[in-house]
Amino acid sequence: MITEKLKKGQLLIAEPSIYGDVSFNRSVVLLADHNNEGSVGFILNKPLEYTINDLVPEIEVEFSVFNGGPVEQDNLYFIHNIPDLISDSIEISNGIFWGGNFETTRELLNKGVIKKDNIRFFLGYSGWDALQLETEMQANSWIVRDNNYKNAIFRKPTVDFWKDQIFELGGDYVIWSNAPENPMLN
Repeated sequence: MITEKLKKGQLLIAEPSIYGDVSFNRSVVLLADHNNEGSVGFILNKPLEYTINDLVPEIEVEFSVFNGGPVEQDNLYFIHNIPDLISDSIEISNGIFWGGNFETTRELLNKGVIKKDNIRFFLGYSGWDALQLETEMQANSWIVRDNNYKNAIFRKPTVDFWKDQIFELGGDYVIWSNAPENPMLN
């Protein structure tokens, strides 16, 4: 039974049992929106082999682009912690903002004003229809945690982020934090 109400800004940590799911295996998702119509989030720890310059040649920096999720993977999204510089952004929570004026963002990136720990780019997003995420939680697919990192989450290393989150849960999860991604290789 779900005892915690989902709200935007929380982290969804994939249970170790989500083995074999290409998108969500060992994922940490920032819940960007949650309401009666559904939920939207971005996978924080799945960098792609692309940089933003590969996708938008007018941007001269080579910041990583992440797999945001399996929905609309041909669209670019971004979250950031600098709403005073990027207008028209929407606050998720804890000083993290979604989107905003892309032309301004491009200019600030090229001028070196925006740093890697200010912004994260995604191809696609993670989306759930109304009550779908709650159903997945009842099936023990996700662990919900508050984002205690607030907008400093951009500085967290992505490679071991899931492992670190699982380890912090303690108990039986500590064992899973050290297990190989493919249990067949154990």
